[in-house]
Amino acid sequence: MSEPAERARLADAPTADAPWRLWGPYLAGRQWGTVREDYSAHGDAWGYFPFDAARSRTYRWGEDGIAGICDRHGFLNLALALWNGRDEILKERLFGVSNHEGNHGEDVKEYWWVLDGTPTHSWMQVLYRYPQAAFPYHDLRARAAEARRDEREPELADTGVLAENRFFDVTVSYAKAAPDDICVEITAVNHGPEPAPLHLLPQLWFRNTWSWGRDARRPALIASTAGGWARVVAEHSRLGRYTLHADGTPTMLVTDNETDAVELYGAAANPSRYTKSGIDNHVVRGVPDSCQVVPPGTASQPGTKAAAWYHFPAVLPGEAVTVRLRLIAGAGHGSAFGPTFVSTMDDRGREADEFYAGLPAADGPEETRVMRRALAGLLWTKQIYRFRLRHWLDGDPASPPAPGERRLAYARNVHWRHLDVADVLSMPDEWEYPWFAAWDLAFHMLPFALVDPAFAKEQLLLLCREWMMHPNGQLPAYEWSFGDVNPPVHAWASLQVYRAEQAATGTGDRVFLARVFHKLLLNFSWWVNNKDADGNYLFEGGFLGMDNIGPVNRSARLPEGWWFEQSDATSWMATYSLHLMQIALELARVDEAYEDVATKFVEHFLSIAQVSAQFGSASRGIWDERDGFCYDLVSRHRPDGGVESRPVRVRSMVGLIPLLACAPLERWVFEELPGFAGRLNYLLRHQPEFGQFIAWRTGPDGRRALLSLLDEDKLRRVLHRMLDEAEFLSPHGIRSMSAAHRDGLAVEIAGQHHGVGYEPGESHTPMFGGNSNWRGPVWFPCNALLVEALYELDAFHGGAFTVELPTGSGRSRPLGAVAAELSRRLAALFLPGTDGRRPADGKRVEAGDSPLWSDHLTFSEYFDGDTGEGLGATHQTGWTALVAVLLVGWPGHRHR
Repeated sequence: MSEPAERARLADAPTADAPWRLWGPYLAGRQWGTVREDYSAHGDAWGYFPFDAARSRTYRWGEDGIAGICDRHGFLNLALALWNGRDEILKERLFGVSNHEGNHGEDVKEYWWVLDGTPTHSWMQVLYRYPQAAFPYHDLRARAAEARRDEREPELADTGVLAENRFFDVTVSYAKAAPDDICVEITAVNHGPEPAPLHLLPQLWFRNTWSWGRDARRPALIASTAGGWARVVAEHSRLGRYTLHADGTPTMLVTDNETDAVELYGAAANPSRYTKSGIDNHVVRGVPDSCQVVPPGTASQPGTKAAAWYHFPAVLPGEAVTVRLRLIAGAGHGSAFGPTFVSTMDDRGREADEFYAGLPAADGPEETRVMRRALAGLLWTKQIYRFRLRHWLDGDPASPPAPGERRLAYARNVHWRHLDVADVLSMPDEWEYPWFAAWDLAFHMLPFALVDPAFAKEQLLLLCREWMMHPNGQLPAYEWSFGDVNPPVHAWASLQVYRAEQAATGTGDRVFLARVFHKLLLNFSWWVNNKDADGNYLFEGGFLGMDNIGPVNRSARLPEGWWFEQSDATSWMATYSLHLMQIALELARVDEAYEDVATKFVEHFLSIAQVSAQFGSASRGIWDERDGFCYDLVSRHRPDGGVESRPVRVRSMVGLIPLLACAPLERWVFEELPGFAGRLNYLLRHQPEFGQFIAWRTGPDGRRALLSLLDEDKLRRVLHRMLDEAEFLSPHGIRSMSAAHRDGLAVEIAGQHHGVGYEPGESHTPMFGGNSNWRGPVWFPCNALLVEALYELDAFHGGAFTVELPTGSGRSRPLGAVAAELSRRLAALFLPGTDGRRPADGKRVEAGDSPLWSDHLTFSEYFDGDTGEGLGATHQTGWTALVAVLLVGWPGHRHR
């Protein structure tokens, strides 16, 4: 039986620069409002480059568009623009309110869904829903401004513009005939009750690289209708020549990707006759001479942005109109829309079906559909990320000097001058988070390992490369503050990707494992040297990605003399030690040099475990015997020279993270690595107090061990709370804060009283922008970590360790069954319930009876801890794509 075509393409594309990876969905969904485009003195990214300026002002570091693609360098871009005859501007990019405009932070106000896709992007489909009425920009802003924090976010459907299905569904399909030959089909269907006009303007343009005084080379686009076929020829010094063919007889428009300084700043003249908004001005506003209009049978003068303008005066109800394009390397040809176009579209769709049929199987058709949509969305959120920090900090030669405040010691990212990125990265979200985040990306790689292990490995290595990792070993967190701290999950993700590939192919990539291990040694040292202020193995880390989970901002300084010692930071470091130990042990099987460093990490774990359990700065650990739970500590120096520590008695995810710090030592460790085994025995003889963190099982074929931060008694007590439906266990997964805090509670921190309480939905606090909430909702990343840890614990105990599920039910289940049940609850968010509705749809318009809405899945950032409704960013098929892994079973535990 022949290998599926997409599998063969993947085999031909093992590296990021492989031909089949040259073109993809690498164009951002939003470039305005990002730190990269912010050249203000004090870091007001949303205010410095707002949505309203994007139509007329060039971007410095990237581009954005609707349902668009670009080359992996981000030079040449192809995306869809639309006009319904009523909008005040051409619809070229997705609209949303900025951080200070939204009642729960930034929020996109559009509807679109990724329908399908393959890992080499040989096949991609996206659906964009476009209103037939004027897009209600002002109404949406007004509603967002009026809404309180305890109210739902106003959405586009709330304005009434989509009533009676008065919208076009515009499906954009991409199929590669070859790595540099892309067929494009755009089909718009009128779902409204009346005929409606529609303008479709697919646009091809170059990113502006020539206006900044660093590279004067200027690419060129020339549009032509000569010879009876409409086309745009694009010439670029690096890409060479590409030709975009446009089927039929569209009007060809050409302008320049240049800022309209006259419109924006009242300048006397523009540096270029035509500007970025030229096509918009011509089509929507009827401004004469705002762009080149190519007469039939002629060609334009060179420009840098072009559009093929298709006008459908009245699309009938239920009618579909279609536009076809083909982007081909070279000069193109007159038969672009011949038989090969149709066959390419058909073949790539069929080959996508074959590819997904070859993946591990989900349980049923609905589960399979959820899995495929999740993976398609994950694949779509790849983005070219360009950012050269030293140029951003200093400013460009052809631009005004950068404000001096940008280079002050405390200014944003000033200590990251080395960062110099021009790579395709997996983003958390297309619009709300169009920039990488370190721990998000690590979680993305697990579902990526299902479809594209090579990309998963490349991404994990990428964050560790010298142009991203700080020279001191810190991994960059995210562009708003590269020096912030995300949980150290990189080693865990690397192990999972290694094991997933090993399970699928029978061979693990030890070279990858060694490369990432060597870099993570630097990162581990950074943590030890920077986040353990007293050198006592109790760690700080700040918010650690869990935004507002605490009563106060854990990244902010406490009053003089006080400091945090964090349950989660300490537990993350214990877990990090174990994961690096496991990697070292795996590498030691073929290279004995790694055996010693494996010993180093087991010692480090045991030291952290000992301190956590028995003494902190004031002889108090993160474990609280009274409550049977783990808490953050707030400590201070007493006048007598001693130290006083108090637990912050808030039961939240920070107290569940210790459960993750567990790792088995399999039989082969003691058989193949006697040096490691001997050192471990030595430690236990001379420091017998370490023995409480190691459990042993001996069978006829040898002995096994389990290293764990929580012994069996503590584990049972933590699980008792975690699996209590009145506390952490939701019908939809594990809540990030105990529901026992529904009525709120007051806690004292550094002599001040603070209130905090269970909030199952959107955040009621503006902490960290207010656009995410860790005070009760269900989040996929930590739930996935808990699921994997429970499977590991169950595998060690052989199913003999049982707990009540749920607590108080009288029904005992082995830990593997608990993991499977959590997976089921999480996956069920996207599956129809007994009422036929998906919990994740909640009260949103997708929950309606119309299949025009209910047929489409939205993968949100997090989920209401009580109802399961999706909240936060609406296209978070970054870490929420972990549902694909949960649906097919955790790697290594699929048959348990």
